[in-house]
Amino acid sequence: MKVPSEFDPIRPLEPEELSAAYDKLLADDAFKPVLAYIYPNVPIEAVSKKMHACKTNLEFQRAFCYPILAHLIQTQSTGIDINCYQVDIHNRYTFVSNHRDIVLDSAFLDKLLIDVGFGTTCEIAIGDNLLQLDWVRTLARINKTFTVERTLKSSEMLRASKRMSEYMHFVISQKHDNIWIAQRQGRAKNSNDLTQTAILKMMAFGGEGTIIDSLTQLHIVPVSISYQYDPCDYLKAREYQLRRDLPYWKKGPGDDLESMNVGIRGYKGHIHYNLAPCIDNWLQTVDQEQPRNKMFEEIAQHIDQEIHKNYLLYPQNYVALDMIQNTNMYTDHYTPEEYDQFEEYIVSRLALIDIEHKDEAFLRRCLLTQYAYPTRNYITANEGTGRWKQFFSKFNFMK
Repeated sequence: MKVPSEFDPIRPLEPEELSAAYDKLLADDAFKPVLAYIYPNVPIEAVSKKMHACKTNLEFQRAFCYPILAHLIQTQSTGIDINCYQVDIHNRYTFVSNHRDIVLDSAFLDKLLIDVGFGTTCEIAIGDNLLQLDWVRTLARINKTFTVERTLKSSEMLRASKRMSEYMHFVISQKHDNIWIAQRQGRAKNSNDLTQTAILKMMAFGGEGTIIDSLTQLHIVPVSISYQYDPCDYLKAREYQLRRDLPYWKKGPGDDLESMNVGIRGYKGHIHYNLAPCIDNWLQTVDQEQPRNKMFEEIAQHIDQEIHKNYLLYPQNYVALDMIQNTNMYTDHYTPEEYDQFEEYIVSRLALIDIEHKDEAFLRRCLLTQYAYPTRNYITANEGTGRWKQFFSKFNFMK
């Protein structure tokens, strides 16, 4: 299919462009150490031959990405599973998920979709701030990513948002592919997963008809991602203190690369994905006469509710909530041994943080918050009343 030229600045590579992209990637000196790590003692000619045998992006994902992800799951986790019985594998969806890991959130979803018989993967929304290195950008575009333009001037942002929305609608309606996009810009460093209305406004920008019509055309499915352990938890805590102590501190390109590297190589424990029902039918119940901003807030809250109530919680999530609240309310969800193990884990993560004027009490609270927030949100979502929300508001979670 010929993709309209107006999408050229943001779209993935097309099949006819792959051969040149493979050559460019393999010739990049910065990529060669990565290749040597993934395929030790394998001649580059053999890798090149295998790449050039892949005539589509999906074939590349099956030949290269899938085995790498399977190896990561085998060596850096205790397993992965997915609950997807509420969606039709023959349809195409826009998967909107909480965001923990820069690379793996969407990558693991791609693998799981193949495993359950979807027949295709996702086109993945990725910020241009993560594509500063040539080899990263080339590899990402081979791997079906489209670019979220974040580094533009404010005067250009409206045009970019419209183009991205129109492209997303094109992917669903014309390319008949899935889409993955995070519910917010960037990862939720405190694990308080809340959908940004700006994401929904962008998604509604490029469709036809009303706001509800446009969002319905994207067939949104909320996705809950639950990692037992987040390899980047100590990096997120470190960033909290840097932002607290240095008001003008900003991440550099090396910070995101470090997070990618740690996230991929670090231990994750068990991993669970849940695909909630597509919200198309629910959208038809939304009051379209209410103010526009209020409508987007209602839709965002519904997506949040679907994500929160479908987390898979682990013992340490309950331990963290008891620790941060200084209570023993959830002892029926963990053993004394599991409590002690998580305490040892927190101490080990604190030891990894090398920072000037290290504030261990503050950093400990940052780490606990990352594991406690999913528990808080799960309980609130499944309680169905505001009682727990009011109760939790008394405790000092990281914002």
